[in-house]
Amino acid sequence: MTAKIPVTIVTGFLGAGKTTLIRHLLETARDRRLALVINEFGDVGVDGEILRACGVENCPDENIVELANGCLCCTVADDFAPAIEGLLAHERRPDHIIIETSGLALPKPLIKAFDWPTIRSRLTVDGVVAVVDGRAVAEGRFADDLDAIAQERAEDANIDHDNPLEEVFEDQLACADLIILNKTDLLSEAEEASVLATLRAGVPRAAKILRARQGGVDARVLLGLAAAAEDDLASRPSHHDGESDHDHDDFDSFVVEIAAAVDPSTLIAKLAEVARAHDVLRIKGFVEIAGKPLRLLVQGVGARFQHHFDRAWRPGEPRISRLVVIGQRGLDRARVVQQLASP
Repeated sequence: MTAKIPVTIVTGFLGAGKTTLIRHLLETARDRRLALVINEFGDVGVDGEILRACGVENCPDENIVELANGCLCCTVADDFAPAIEGLLAHERRPDHIIIETSGLALPKPLIKAFDWPTIRSRLTVDGVVAVVDGRAVAEGRFADDLDAIAQERAEDANIDHDNPLEEVFEDQLACADLIILNKTDLLSEAEEASVLATLRAGVPRAAKILRARQGGVDARVLLGLAAAAEDDLASRPSHHDGESDHDHDDFDSFVVEIAAAVDPSTLIAKLAEVARAHDVLRIKGFVEIAGKPLRLLVQGVGARFQHHFDRAWRPGEPRISRLVVIGQRGLDRARVVQQLASP
């Protein structure tokens, strides 16, 4: 009972594949009793539902804690500490805790919480795993050259200098002990080589980079890193070092209820059109397909969508179709809602 429980923090940008990675982890870590802390962004606990559907015996429902509507790195005292206390109070304490942060979370403030006396004596950060969307990086969305930006700033006064998405991305990489380059099946050989070069150039510390498809990394690789990250904060630089807090005012999240869809292909085409027209970052949720007994899980990154029937609707369960929409500040919320809710 005196040994510290290891904790793995899984971080990564919106849609990188964190939940898929954790689902695979649960299925390959049968020899450990696990607990999950899920920091969902938005009102619908999509990630929690996906992981509960795994039905893995070594991670029962009571060991899955969802912290919704608040970035965990901003609400450590209010949310994280009580959640941990609850897990440690279980008669059969977990052998390992997995924390899935929201796509907007900075890992360093969370790691700092492990230095609190009440937590430090019982937990240690086994490792920080950053999941990267290889396709997004290949498209140049989170691969800014800081020196080039500085030069452009000096030469062109009309450039928009605010780039919060890159800062979040860079902070997550800088804090990582292990980087998972996910979705390599969507990359050509040349694109993959370019993305790997970008990641290696942007990581200021020694961190192993692993290639993955659909989050297929074994638990034996992800767990047991023994990084003790709470003792190694100085080597994990952040854009927010020295700041008392930070905010996520550059992002907005809301929920849209829609009618049952006629068929998945028509629905996905519509969602992709809306995402493309309004530059939406993420759309995810569960949808009823008319006449089908199964629930459709929808997950989109930009205009790229995946969908599958994840389980049957339970007896008496309301068949409500709800989608979480995440975008940058200034997103035309009314128009997005109107287009998504229209027949």
